[in-house]
Amino acid sequence: MTGTADQEQSGTAAEGQHVRTILDLAFAQMRTHLLGTAARLGIFDLLGDGEHTAAGLAEALGIPPGPAHRLLRALAGERLLVETEPGTFRSTPAGALLRSGVPGSMLAVATTFTDPVMMRGWEHLEESLRTGRPSFDTVFGTDFFGYLTTRPELSAEFNAAMGQATRAAADIIPRHYAFGHFACVVDVGGGDGTLLSAILRTHPGLRGVVHDTAEGLAQAAARFAADGLADRATTVTGDFFASVPPGGDLYLLKSVLRDWDDAQCATILGNVRKAVPDDGALLIVEPVLPPAVPAGDPGLAYLSDLNMLVNLGGRERTEDDFAALCATAGFRLETVHPLPHPHPFRLIEARPA
Repeated sequence: MTGTADQEQSGTAAEGQHVRTILDLAFAQMRTHLLGTAARLGIFDLLGDGEHTAAGLAEALGIPPGPAHRLLRALAGERLLVETEPGTFRSTPAGALLRSGVPGSMLAVATTFTDPVMMRGWEHLEESLRTGRPSFDTVFGTDFFGYLTTRPELSAEFNAAMGQATRAAADIIPRHYAFGHFACVVDVGGGDGTLLSAILRTHPGLRGVVHDTAEGLAQAAARFAADGLADRATTVTGDFFASVPPGGDLYLLKSVLRDWDDAQCATILGNVRKAVPDDGALLIVEPVLPPAVPAGDPGLAYLSDLNMLVNLGGRERTEDDFAALCATAGFRLETVHPLPHPHPFRLIEARPA
């Protein structure tokens, strides 16, 4: 009888966990709006390192005390705050990452990816699944990057989010690839120069060029100046669908190819192949999907894959996908190196074929 009771209890616990999985997915949208609202209100900057009462925070936010307390409790339920005693709150280490101007801040990531503009395409996921095309274009009448040119404030926020997302990788990539074997690295689509700056600071004998649109490069020159790299780093405005700057012996593409479909990637890589010397190299930095989803995989890469579909028309790729893309542009994929856990990126090195 004991064995039967244990089995029944185990079965009930498993069923409860399955129900929780469905409820977590059903309520995920609410969590997204909670995160975005709290980040945009600046709650975590108001809290700082201290404890504050709900009444005091409500006054600072200009929100009635009752709704403010309910918001703060919800944030505590999501482990972004701790209610140390009834009506008194402080940030958790996770919540502290939503402050502005602190090392490792994720504030721009939170505000950008919860922005209504980023969410609209997901409302038409089924359309994208049926057409294979981004629903963003249908909703807004233009592609994502074209839309950003009409919204400079969102463009700046998006650039900041990309810089924040790159920062963790920039802390580790310069030490896990032999950049010192090259003379000049060209960071194609390198945005504000976060990664290139880290590479040049780690390898003082190296020169660098960051190539992007005018909007993408808006903060790059200031970053290089602040990092003391103005004499070794330059910016080149352009369109990588038309050409990339010559003169490098290593061409770097981080989180670029995932934004585009295979035909567009072939164009970008073809332009890199025209610029890179025969003894040069191409380094692609992106997540690499496994051939099949491993049991227990947290799944973020697959959500990112669908986000690329609905908003950009791009995709995440497997190692075989990258090998095929490289081959179409005259490159031979040579090595794929993972970065130390928990970094999701891989260093994909290719050489001219």
